Amino acid sequence: MSNLAEQIREALSMFERNGTKPALIGGLAVVAHQVVRATKDVDFLVEAEAADKIHSALLNLGYQCLYRSQDAANYVRGAEGLDLLYAHRPLARRLLAQASERETPMGRLRVISVEGLIGFKLQGFVNDATRTRDLDDIRALLKIHRTSLNMDELRGYFELFNKPDLLHELLR
Repeated sequence: MSNLAEQIREALSMFERNGTKPALIGGLAVVAHQVVRATKDVDFLVEAEAADKIHSALLNLGYQCLYRSQDAANYVRGAEGLDLLYAHRPLARRLLAQASERETPMGRLRVISVEGLIGFKLQGFVNDATRTRDLDDIRALLKIHRTSLNMDELRGYFELFNKPDLLHELLR
C-alpha cells in the first residue's frame, strides 16, 4: 500500500495546486467504506471544469493518457494507474460536493458516500456486464452498511439504471 499511498499523496498535492477538491471513488473508496479488497489503481471524481488543467498536470507528473472523454479519463505511469470521472451532471456534482473527509488506510481523503459509490458501481456494471467486481463490491457494501443506508437514495440509483429488481435480489 505504500506506493499507492505515495501516489495518492502526490495526486492530492497536484489537485490542491490546481484548486480542485476530488473525492475518492472506485476500489479504494470501497476499502475506505470498510470492505477489504485489492485494487491497483486510484479513482477520483473531480469537477468537469478542471479536466484540462488536471490533464496537463498529470502529463507533467509523467503519466500517459490512455483514454479521455468528456466523462472520464484513464492515466498510467509505470505500474500506477489513475482514473478520473468528471462531475458535470447534477447528480455527480451533488455527490462530489457532499463527499466527506475521513481518515482512510491511505491517509485523510474526501470519500464519496456509500450510496453514491454504489450508484457509480451500478453504472459501471450496467455499462459493462463483464465488470462483475462492481457487482461484488455492491453486495459487500450492502452487507456491511445495510442498516445505515439511505434506501430511498439507493432505490433512485437502481431505478435510474432500470435495475430495481437487481436491488431486491442483492438485498435478499
